[in-house]
Amino acid sequence: MKKRLRIILFTLLAMLTLTGCFPSNSSQNIEKVGMLIEHSINDQTWGSKGYHGLLDIEKELDMEVYFKEGVQTQPQVNRAIEEFANQGVQLIIGHSSTYGQFFHTIASSYPDIQFVYVNGAYSDDNLISLNFNSMSMGFFAGMVAGKMTESDHVGIIAAYEWQPEVEGFYEGVAYQNPDANINIQYVYSWDESEIAMDHYRNMVDNGVDVIYPTGDAYSMKVVEEAQNDQIYSIGYVNDQQSIGGQSVLTSTIQHVDKLYLYAVEQIEKGELEGGIYNYGFTEEVISMGPYSDEIPEDFQDHLDEQLNEYIETGLLPDHE
Repeated sequence: MKKRLRIILFTLLAMLTLTGCFPSNSSQNIEKVGMLIEHSINDQTWGSKGYHGLLDIEKELDMEVYFKEGVQTQPQVNRAIEEFANQGVQLIIGHSSTYGQFFHTIASSYPDIQFVYVNGAYSDDNLISLNFNSMSMGFFAGMVAGKMTESDHVGIIAAYEWQPEVEGFYEGVAYQNPDANINIQYVYSWDESEIAMDHYRNMVDNGVDVIYPTGDAYSMKVVEEAQNDQIYSIGYVNDQQSIGGQSVLTSTIQHVDKLYLYAVEQIEKGELEGGIYNYGFTEEVISMGPYSDEIPEDFQDHLDEQLNEYIETGLLPDHE
């Protein structure tokens, strides 16, 4: 009898231990959400869009929200997380891919806090990576550039080599216009406008007449300058026709605000655990912006058809 009792007690202890070590599918009552932002919520691009997502969480889910700007290093992240923890924050969003490594370093020290960030390969029991399927949006931007170039010279000014939209843009241009030359340059920063504008001027001097700037602050400057030089651009992250008018052929829009709201809802329901997840056109967190009147209507229709086929099949046109 004593032996059976010891076995039952051991089994119960083991079950409790396992339950504590692994996340369950049970719902969570999240009342407070914090956000870390690399630069500013007033940049009118990536930072402001993330902040609007945080405000949507506050409004739609009736949660208290907190944010900190200018958080760019591991020590700064550590201090911000400690402050959030002392305020009772249960979920922290890092509004940049750089937060993946920072969170991975410290997440185990805060097992009761759920960490979320975008576009990275780090994950853990309480660490979630939300990834945009950026290759597809780059592909459709490339189709537009390949169609609208008159010089057969197009360019992309990317922030980093790892951005999937770079490969997507290359393949989209090649699919639509095999004769086009594709100039690819890197800034190695999301916001370094001076380097981006040097690349821009070199591209224009070499006959590029459609440019896709896939960065944050510098994308606005490139779009403005393209309008002044009477060449075409393709907007990035936001609808940038408000900046460049009809010279902006379209924009590849990332609805990170919608993605954050969706993720927090799913986490609260217990339907999103630590891991790496991908979202795109199908989930309506990426979309194409309004088309410029400069794009022929028949090509606008063709592009919409190709996009709808991609949403249905998951296959880009050159992979069918």
